[in-house]
Amino acid sequence: MTGEVKNLLKHLIYSSRPFGFDQNILNGILVNSVDNNKRNQLTGALICRSDLYLQYLEGPIESINETFKKIENDDRHVEIKVLKEGMHADRLFPKWAMRDDPVRSWMWSREEVDTGALDNISASDAFNIFQRHSKELLDLQ
Repeated sequence: MTGEVKNLLKHLIYSSRPFGFDQNILNGILVNSVDNNKRNQLTGALICRSDLYLQYLEGPIESINETFKKIENDDRHVEIKVLKEGMHADRLFPKWAMRDDPVRSWMWSREEVDTGALDNISASDAFNIFQRHSKELLDLQ
């Protein structure tokens, strides 16, 4: 049983609002994230646009906790909210040190985000977004 626990991965989903968002800032985040995530054995996906970040991270517990602490202290993020944390055996994004995608139209309009869509999302709904996103990526391969 102890060996099974050691092999489990932590996943964390959070939302935040960008502060000072533009393409150059996003590119910087992605370049740094890919390098850091590879080094720390993290994979995941970042759904983003000028009014929101929605991120899924997965990997070793300590790496997730350290990375999220950095995010919490990063002034490019405001209104950070953990939507879901959990443990699992298999990665949703095994090939992506950080997959980025703009928010799709099936998610939320800007008005919905402004009026609290991310405040009302359940943990299972947040997880389902990334499960669906992972499946879409597999279908593209």
